[in-house]
Amino acid sequence: MYYCMLRSLNNNGKNLIRLVKASVCQTPCDTSSKLCIVCHSTHSTVSSSLRPITHVLRRHWTHQTTSYRCVGSTVRTKPMPSAFPVIDGGFQPVHKHVYEANLRNSLICQQKYLEHKQKVLKGGGENAIARHTQRNQKVLVRDRLRMLLDDENYLELSPFAGDGLPYGDIPSAGCLTGIGQINGLWCVFIANDATVKGGTAYPITVKKQLRAQDVAMQNRLPCVYLVDSGGAFLPLQSEIFPDKNQGGRTFYNEAVMSAMKIPQVAVVCGSCTAGGAYVPTMAEEAVIVHRIGTIFLGGPPLVKAATGEEVTPEDLGGARLHSEVSGCVDHFATVESEAYEYTRNIISTLNFELPEESSIQSAEPLHSSEDLLGLAPRSYNYSLDVRLIVSRLTDGSRFQEFKARYGTTLVTGFAKIEGHQVGIVANNGELTYDASLKGSHFVQLCEQRDMPLIFLQNTSPAPSHTFSQAKAESNTNRLKAQGSMMSAVACASVPKITVVIGGCHGSDSYAMCGRAFDPNFLFLWPNAKVSILAPGHSQALMQTEEEITQINEMLEEESSAFFSTGRLWDDGVILPQDTRQVLGKCLKIIKQQVYQLSRERMRTPILRL
Repeated sequence: MYYCMLRSLNNNGKNLIRLVKASVCQTPCDTSSKLCIVCHSTHSTVSSSLRPITHVLRRHWTHQTTSYRCVGSTVRTKPMPSAFPVIDGGFQPVHKHVYEANLRNSLICQQKYLEHKQKVLKGGGENAIARHTQRNQKVLVRDRLRMLLDDENYLELSPFAGDGLPYGDIPSAGCLTGIGQINGLWCVFIANDATVKGGTAYPITVKKQLRAQDVAMQNRLPCVYLVDSGGAFLPLQSEIFPDKNQGGRTFYNEAVMSAMKIPQVAVVCGSCTAGGAYVPTMAEEAVIVHRIGTIFLGGPPLVKAATGEEVTPEDLGGARLHSEVSGCVDHFATVESEAYEYTRNIISTLNFELPEESSIQSAEPLHSSEDLLGLAPRSYNYSLDVRLIVSRLTDGSRFQEFKARYGTTLVTGFAKIEGHQVGIVANNGELTYDASLKGSHFVQLCEQRDMPLIFLQNTSPAPSHTFSQAKAESNTNRLKAQGSMMSAVACASVPKITVVIGGCHGSDSYAMCGRAFDPNFLFLWPNAKVSILAPGHSQALMQTEEEITQINEMLEEESSAFFSTGRLWDDGVILPQDTRQVLGKCLKIIKQQVYQLSRERMRTPILRL
């Protein structure tokens, strides 16, 4: 008895796999001709019990890959219709006082958000802006983005990074990062803001640039660098230069991204001094602007100090030198607007085949997104049913809940957000033993179906304490179940987006795909709290009233959403009413990678002259 795998097409053209048992006189082949009557090819008499299966599987599996590719390229697809039930998003009168208290807190947080936004829009201040535009004849960074991108509907990442740091405020960490469309293609941009400290790189600047590169690699997005950098801030060199995830990692990432066939384009629209000089020289294509763009490791002052020779920036490393002599750049632009036109043209040469705009309109939620201001909990005790939040994020307020009666402190289920089908995992109480098992099951189910996951995180403010043997056993089981859920989340290869809608505390936050578990994007609501313990819950861990007061004051300050985002522990603070729009944009960005025609990894990156 032997088995051979045969693949064929039926009359309708559908792929079929049939397992055929061949039995001819105890052998699969005619010994004289050695021709297999099942697969019609010859076999060696050696290891005859293995060869018929392995060679046929290999032969037909190769054919299967080819046939799938052909079918996929010719058949137009459409999303499956969904019949998810509408969930009840109405408020109960008994919850009115909770809603109003949350609303008052959200309005205060929203005002703080708007104040931070106005602050970062001013960049380095009026004097720095005047020097940048009048004396240096350069365009402001946000105006550069207007010339580069299709529109201003881009997703800015971590706009409040650099605020309230020990070494001072660095507005937007001295650079703007985000994702915008160029000729219809979503691209990551990393743009230095030379009005902030003259474009000097601080530790938070490097961290923000590395995070943008991580986003580009994780989502396979082309990357555009607008370089206008004065190099590292030397007094803090120990926090910028030596370690693995510091300055040098930028150039390592450039090489790896190129090897992954992730396109990179650099525009030299200012100084590229010291380490900044490697960014354009390692990009696949580079554009330089005449008279304002320069590339050199050491500028004219360093040359004079070392050799006594006086040389102009243009002669030392200007646009003509690098476009005509050194070959470090590929395109010479006389003015900045021309440089961004070159960049747009370069992006149009990339090997992407974007789909036509879908005519299918996604249904808006049945409830107003403004209601989310009253649903954002001011503290854990003011949390309402998380389904009320879900009903204001999903298309048509529809949600197919999974295991609704089991592990009820975790809500899981399927929904669509702006037409994209997703799995939703949302805290609705403590992450108990049952809830953790349920979460682990659901995450693996979404992994099996290649479905993006949305985590709505509002974890319990403190760990569960052990006061009895029964409680100890319960906590042990809970620990095992949470470990299982952490493993499922960590190993899931589907895209993951986390929104902290309340508390982000302790180990529960890991199971809910916190920052350490590498979600594609992580956002905070302004009311969010991020700390190992929530403020006011340190009594069981401290012994004296003085210690309790001291720790609670520290937690109150350091758990703020703005403290967190200032240190780049997230991808930005977003207003609750903007959450659906942000999630929809992220899902579109994540999906774009399937439209790149060539995604196989190369062995080596692009090497410049």
